Amino acid sequence: MGISKTRLKTEILAGITSFFAISYIIIVNPMILSDAGIPAGLSVFATVFSSAIGCLIMALWAKAPVILTPGMGVNAFFTYTVVVGMHLSWQQAVAISIFSSLIYMVIAFTRASEFLANAIPAVLKKGITVGIGLFLVTLGLEKAELIQSGGKRALLAAGSLSNPATLLALFGLLLSLILFLRRVPGGFVIGIIVTSLVGVLFHIGGTQATSISLSQLPKYSEILFKGDFSQMFSIKFLLAVFSMTMILVFESMGILEGILQDPSQFRKAFQASSVTTFISGFLGTSPTVAAAESASGIESGGRTEIVSLVSGILFLLSLFFIPLLSYVPQAAIAPVIIITGAVMMEQLATINFADFTDWFPAFLIIVLIPLTGSISTGLAFGFVAYPILKLAMGKQSEVHPIMYVLGLLFLAQLGFNSILV
Repeated sequence: MGISKTRLKTEILAGITSFFAISYIIIVNPMILSDAGIPAGLSVFATVFSSAIGCLIMALWAKAPVILTPGMGVNAFFTYTVVVGMHLSWQQAVAISIFSSLIYMVIAFTRASEFLANAIPAVLKKGITVGIGLFLVTLGLEKAELIQSGGKRALLAAGSLSNPATLLALFGLLLSLILFLRRVPGGFVIGIIVTSLVGVLFHIGGTQATSISLSQLPKYSEILFKGDFSQMFSIKFLLAVFSMTMILVFESMGILEGILQDPSQFRKAFQASSVTTFISGFLGTSPTVAAAESASGIESGGRTEIVSLVSGILFLLSLFFIPLLSYVPQAAIAPVIIITGAVMMEQLATINFADFTDWFPAFLIIVLIPLTGSISTGLAFGFVAYPILKLAMGKQSEVHPIMYVLGLLFLAQLGFNSILV
């Protein structure tokens, strides 16, 4: 049965929305990886190609509306923990990424993924969804400059309403909210475009110059297939592989469980994510993950592979229009991310607050993901706390045996990360 024109339009607009929501990664990922020693002008090609390939694999294999792109958080682990903190080269970090993603693929293509998904309590899955939602809200508020570092007196402080970028973001948020509440097709895309045009008209943000161009493409081979496995039997290498594997498997699982409307899409989406993660290392970038920003396209009505296909095409086209992307200010993207995060946080209503042994581990996940800026850290604390609290209250029958194993592994991860940095 063919897809209707109305449905096709919705899916295409959802794909455009998802792309714009995550498009900042094209510039931000190379900036972070440049601190690891990977040239930003070449890293942008790795970012675009890995994202485009990932979206294509997701569309053809999983038929799910999920965007795969180098992940924020794991790129920071790649750069600041593995390279800067552990004093390894970026080529060795790439080798760690490849090795970790190989383990991830083994889990994804065996019964282990199903086993893990079924073993994780529903309350923790809901906590992951809410935590990622709050993380997106925080990210959106920062992009809107509605919150900023509080300095010595507080973690965060309110932004200034005299800041033109903040006023532009508030305009975009109000417009996007009205379009969202009135269920206007493509409302998020309309909000991004109108807010960007207002920003250009009043010279507010989004006009930073970029030094990246297609003329640098012939040099891209300098970062292709550069994984250095010479340290693969060292303690540092193996501990980094363990930590990165934990991040890749459970961050991807948490995001996919949180954003997919159709649970039947999870298994193949998880597999598609693992394959793309494996490929990304050979392309010269940090691992790809399912982007939490995919939720913005799903919230726009996207339900099929058309969303990821459209986003993949736009990633490739972005190579020709990177200078134009600089005219889309963060203030135009922020409202979409804020609203999407708020929608994900609606899962709070389904959590059983009466049982504190359920609520507190979920609470740890929810607050620590945005406060630490790390999905894996939030997961670790929640997964460690859950079996401990259940055991303390004599509710061990509610704990799947694998949760004890996961709790120990996440505890080990927290310990290793504190030692490695």
